[in-house]
Amino acid sequence: MSSFISDQKIPNNVNLSGDRRLQRALEKWQPKFLEWWMEMGPAGYQMHDVYLRTAISVEKGGWANFGHVKMPDYRWGIFLEPKSEGRTHHFGDNIGKPVWDEVPGEFRNMLKRLIVTQGDTEPASVEQQKLLGQTAPSLYDLRNLFQVNVEEGRHLWAMVYLLHTYFGRDGREEADDMLSRRSGDEDKPRILGAFNEPTNHWLSFFLFAMFTDRDGKYQLSALSESGFDPLARTCSFMLTEEAHHLFVGETGIRRIVNRSCELMKQDPNGDARAQGGIDLPTLQKYINFWFSVDLDLFGGEISSNAADAFAAGLKGRHRETKYEDHVCLGDSFNVEVFENGKIVQKEVAYRTAMNEILRGEFIKDCQRAIDKWNGIIKKHGINFELRAPSSRFNRSIGSFSEANCDPDGNVIDQATFEKNYDQWMPTEEDEIYIKSLMQPVFEPGKMANWISPPKRGVNGQEVDFEYVRPPS
Repeated sequence: MSSFISDQKIPNNVNLSGDRRLQRALEKWQPKFLEWWMEMGPAGYQMHDVYLRTAISVEKGGWANFGHVKMPDYRWGIFLEPKSEGRTHHFGDNIGKPVWDEVPGEFRNMLKRLIVTQGDTEPASVEQQKLLGQTAPSLYDLRNLFQVNVEEGRHLWAMVYLLHTYFGRDGREEADDMLSRRSGDEDKPRILGAFNEPTNHWLSFFLFAMFTDRDGKYQLSALSESGFDPLARTCSFMLTEEAHHLFVGETGIRRIVNRSCELMKQDPNGDARAQGGIDLPTLQKYINFWFSVDLDLFGGEISSNAADAFAAGLKGRHRETKYEDHVCLGDSFNVEVFENGKIVQKEVAYRTAMNEILRGEFIKDCQRAIDKWNGIIKKHGINFELRAPSSRFNRSIGSFSEANCDPDGNVIDQATFEKNYDQWMPTEEDEIYIKSLMQPVFEPGKMANWISPPKRGVNGQEVDFEYVRPPS
């Protein structure tokens, strides 16, 4: 066996040491992955010692081992939740039948597309965040960025394991393609639009983690219901790590909001910018951008592909067990669409509305976090409210991609939309200002002026712990 591929190098619960075929596949893929990581991973920090959490098993005490490690030496593992014997399909046309341990031939292409689309998002986000370490607001935040990055790398390994194990040559080619695409590349971009958007500063990073990773939560949740058991078990474990990414985003914006309010109260004119902070109206613009871009990740409001995936038992709903009807034949769902220049309610077959149902769950979850941010603003006695824009606003996919709507969801003409666009969305001037704030702070315990410190450190450590150490 190659010195690269071993249970020690790659913690796993998939019998890697006893699967020579999988070893051979990964022996060819791992060097390509490391080459990609060194080229597209965090720039300037590959030799730093970072206080990272490493998963070494799925047991309660095994998936959160902390210690300083150089990122190229991180032990990217392959983990599936333990198999539940006797598990059956619990939605779709195969309900009650045993789940699949091998790829069902009639659904092979559909299943591969689901895995590849999810897998492609993982390296994409690392690429988008490549340069952020150079402008980190604190060592605490720098460490959190790198934790997100290495876990996205591990999630790529998880999807590549499925492709290598169950899809033969096609799977190996798809795994290689995940390392050849590049976020934002004109010739070979990432599959989904949001993963080609630049993440040039920490405000965008926090909103990416808040909204884009939250989309990931709901996609993984839907896939964790899958009747293809290896996919369901893989995604279930990925969700345990995804929670940290959401925490980084939600609390990052919470800290920005709190600091902005403090700076507003310090300024005689209530101007956070004058005090070197991020003003709330500008924050709202960036919320408008990232929220609307991420709504597109769920796909069109009416989708035959979503219906087929549900019918096949490959992708369910978020927390499928909370629903009473798991077949959804003969039922309808009211979907809001844009037709003939008007907003109309359209009754469609329930299965074809699965994208919209998942998007609705995402919107409610986002609102919960936004309500917390507004609670901070209210506590400071400031008359301002952050909000999620209407799901009709700034859409590029689905029915409302053909509409011009304001953030309240009102249909307006093209001229009015263009006239007001700079009031609703980040401008070049906003980008220049936000980037001007991104001055690195690398002294333990210190924070950039535009963000408040966290309430506590990582894994019981103090906030002023040396989370990232320079090369010795």
